[in-house]
Amino acid sequence: MADGATEYEPTEETSFVVDEVSMVIKECVEQTIGVNTYQQSKVNQWTSNIVESILKRLCALNKPFKYIVNAVIMQKNGAGLHTASSCFWDNAADGSCTVRWENKSMYVIISVFGLAI
Repeated sequence: MADGATEYEPTEETSFVVDEVSMVIKECVEQTIGVNTYQQSKVNQWTSNIVESILKRLCALNKPFKYIVNAVIMQKNGAGLHTASSCFWDNAADGSCTVRWENKSMYVIISVFGLAI
């Protein structure tokens, strides 16, 4: 690289590890919803609890990232749902993870984006 700059090389301690993030997502969803059935009156609270617990757990990993956590909870009723995301970032340092979790009455889709600081 020009003028003495060094290229960023992430290590295990500083990289976005998709398997690790996926496990955090699944654990937080399970702890919040578990075997509950879809209840419209609880969706707002579930969504808030899930994103807050994921964010708290990710921050506790002490990795050099800013995180964005997005959650969708949808009742299983035959309706279609399509989502997409696109990012302009550094593929070597930044990362994302999307997990679809479901039980008999609902789908939960969580996306986490980690942006290196």
